[in-house]
Amino acid sequence: RGDRPGVSVAASDHKGSASQLAALTGFIRHLQSEKRHSPRTCEHYQRDLQRLVAWLADNGLNDWSELSAHDVRRYVARLSRDGLSGRSIARHLSSIRRFYQYLLREGLAIDNPALDIRAPKSGRRLPRVADVDQIGQLLDATPEDPLEIRDLAMFELMYSSGLRLAELAGADLSALDLKGPEIRVLGKGNKERVLPVGRKAVAALQQWLSCRRALVTEGEKALFVSQRGTRLSRRSIQGRLSRWGILHGADQRLHPHLLRHSFASHMLESSGDLRAVQELLGHADIATTQVYTHLDFQHLARVYDQSHPRARRRTTDRTGCEEEDHRAGQ
Repeated sequence: RGDRPGVSVAASDHKGSASQLAALTGFIRHLQSEKRHSPRTCEHYQRDLQRLVAWLADNGLNDWSELSAHDVRRYVARLSRDGLSGRSIARHLSSIRRFYQYLLREGLAIDNPALDIRAPKSGRRLPRVADVDQIGQLLDATPEDPLEIRDLAMFELMYSSGLRLAELAGADLSALDLKGPEIRVLGKGNKERVLPVGRKAVAALQQWLSCRRALVTEGEKALFVSQRGTRLSRRSIQGRLSRWGILHGADQRLHPHLLRHSFASHMLESSGDLRAVQELLGHADIATTQVYTHLDFQHLARVYDQSHPRARRRTTDRTGCEEEDHRAGQ
């Protein structure tokens, strides 16, 4: 069953020659069986390359060996016109390069046309975060039934330990140690890390574990289960968090990464220890974590603008003369 998704998606697409689709199917099988990539990673490669197959068909290119560097540049331009960010285009190019490494190995191409192509640069979007008071208001709400008790435990744990959505959904009961208190999670690249669990999260988890016994099916390992007693899906977690925000008056749409971003930003604001935040988040490269220093600077800049006597906005009085808001010394 492991290679069925790759076969079925390629076969179901009407665009692309038989040889193109066969090579793509072989590549996805290679990622699954030889490289042991996760199903989600294989889906990303499949989707990116299926989009390229459709573009090639529209442009009369029916064999992978026909694709040139000039064609790849045209494809990048098309992706840009379609509204993809520089980061998304870079991911597409990475998929093409990886695919052509496979084609070269199989003798299905003579060069890698994407090798020296770079994605256009785009401004880096800063992640949105919720402030400490709003997080406190949302997590201090009282759950009214076992499913809400579960939801509160999930959200407390995400904010307490900075978990990714996939890490939360994949967590097993055996990974949780409330005496530590800590939780063991499997992150990107199948890298395991052990994270501390905060006092509020421990209390919420203890309450959930007393309810879990009545819901869980026999042999289920998942820490968080659905009403049917089986592992809760990522989509369900997203839906429950959105629902929680609506019920408890959030002023923005709640999603799992908002809790993770808020955890990172609040930790950095309090500690100033970028390396520790990197370890907690499971980032392989500290440059990924540094985005939160920009968030912290934005907060400091707002405080500065509102507080420094030489930085305050100026207003105009009725006589047309400028005066400072909240004049210093008066």
